[in-house]
Amino acid sequence: MPSPRLSGTETTSHAPRRPRAHREETEPLNPGWLRTFIEVYRTGSFGGAARRLHISQPAVTHQIRLLEERVGTRLFVRHATGSKPTPAADSLARDAEGPVDALNFVLQRYSRSGAPARRLRIGAPSDLISDRILPVLADLLMDSVQLRTTPALSDALLSQLAAGELDIVVVRTRPRLTGISALPLYDEEYSLVAHPDVARTVPDKHLAREAPQVLGGHPLIACAESLPLIDHYWWSVFHTAASAAPDVVVPDQRAVLAAVKASVGIAVLPSYLCADDIAQGTLVPLLRPEVPPITTTYLATREGDVARSQVSAAHSRLLEHGRNWT
Repeated sequence: MPSPRLSGTETTSHAPRRPRAHREETEPLNPGWLRTFIEVYRTGSFGGAARRLHISQPAVTHQIRLLEERVGTRLFVRHATGSKPTPAADSLARDAEGPVDALNFVLQRYSRSGAPARRLRIGAPSDLISDRILPVLADLLMDSVQLRTTPALSDALLSQLAAGELDIVVVRTRPRLTGISALPLYDEEYSLVAHPDVARTVPDKHLAREAPQVLGGHPLIACAESLPLIDHYWWSVFHTAASAAPDVVVPDQRAVLAAVKASVGIAVLPSYLCADDIAQGTLVPLLRPEVPPITTTYLATREGDVARSQVSAAHSRLLEHGRNWT
């Protein structure tokens, strides 16, 4: 008996094909697409991501299109000057950035046999370099990273960062430069201190009310002509500016500490830096405000540089440990 004829709308098939939706649900998400997505998100353009990944721009476009199909929503709106992330992209970036950076670091760490050491350039005030940063990053030196540090004040460090001369900076002022990304690292308290012999000459009963006048006869010690810490303390506690210029200027906060301990004058110091001397009685706090002056210290990089493995590793360590700094 002959087989029945099929109508024009019917076709033969040797095996049923899975529906497209079913394939998308069961196929794993390609981690490479996420890496490409993070690069587009950080650089703000498909071309920028292509240059960082050393692949063609059409390849970037193709991977982002596949990722959009997989997650079921649009991630970027392309325009004349780049690509703007959608709210869905913002959400995905928050979840994916950490894992992607961690995976990049592991891959580079274990796949560079015989590779030359990579240089990491960090800038910060000198006391933060020695007391905060170096202990946290010591293990990076075991991962073929050459560390170079630059001690300087915040304005100078941010200028060098923007010029590409530094990879990461820790600064005591909020960065406001285009192309610079900054995250709060920790809040730092300040103390107005003097040697006990100097403190005995300060009439403390009038200090809280008439500090600028009472302290006027005592040399002010600072690490810059701009009086960065002193001026902040004066405005926070006394609600007025400090004197126009310091009496003594030394290279950094550790030199300020040494000068105060030598009875040269009075100074405002980060509280962590003088805490041991106050506990031992070699320094005396001239005031104990109910609300101590506090400023936020920031961790800053150029936009997109956190994608580089050594920058990512140092950035992550500093953020993690900075939560415990006071």
